Amino acid sequence: MSVARQSPLRSVAAHAVLLAWTLVALFPVFVIVINSFKSRRGIFGDPLALPIGDAWQPDGYAKVWLRGDFPLYFQNSLIVTLVSLACVLLFGAMAAFALAEYRFKGNTLMGLYLAIGIMIPIRLGTVAILQLMVASGLVNTLTALILVYTAQGLPLSIFILSEFMRNVSDDLKNAGRIDGLSEYKIFFTLVLPLVRPAMATVAVFTMIPIWNDLWFPLIIAPSEATKTVTLGAQMFLGQFISEWDAVLAALALAILPVLILYLIFSRQLIRGITSGAVK
Repeated sequence: MSVARQSPLRSVAAHAVLLAWTLVALFPVFVIVINSFKSRRGIFGDPLALPIGDAWQPDGYAKVWLRGDFPLYFQNSLIVTLVSLACVLLFGAMAAFALAEYRFKGNTLMGLYLAIGIMIPIRLGTVAILQLMVASGLVNTLTALILVYTAQGLPLSIFILSEFMRNVSDDLKNAGRIDGLSEYKIFFTLVLPLVRPAMATVAVFTMIPIWNDLWFPLIIAPSEATKTVTLGAQMFLGQFISEWDAVLAALALAILPVLILYLIFSRQLIRGITSGAVK
């Protein structure tokens, strides 16, 4: 009885904590959005004031669309993010399934080798990566960014998905083998649907660094035809003068695709994070 009485209170407390953390997380986004509709003087004069009356000056958005090819930048960012995300999830899930399902000599060492990529930042190999892309003729191409981001996201993807795939019932997979299913069909029709929450978790934690990255677009693909949103916004940041209204407008627009993708994955993300935390 006492447990039954306490459970609604715990649920209310959990929702209150979640709401509080959501408000804290969204506050910087709120500040960016309201300041994107102000002039430079309004931004620095009263950054927390709402853009009402004379403070309403959306000139930053006009600068964004007139001075740069931001539709192309958004297209490049979407292509790089979505294709990289698909490659990370597909190849990461396949590698995780192989490590979790098949026992072979060196299985543990292989898993440890792949996990090292989580601890060692890929940016340490920037010079070697640039030399490789130059030798391959991939500089100033979206393919180069996709390959780099896929390599960057695979270690975390394999590490997370392999743990979830070890918990998939062996009886279910063996039943599929008895029914004549191939290993590919077992993987795509039986295993993947059961680890969707984990894949959504990997997707969220992978897409945000890719979308927000400035380093590799600046090093590998800085041409006008391959610029991403983050790199394109740098045109408003100067050595002596920065057009903060345009910068904040570009950032406000850049938030929208990430927010949409997050809403798509959010339900599965929460299930993936809390999976196994409560009984």
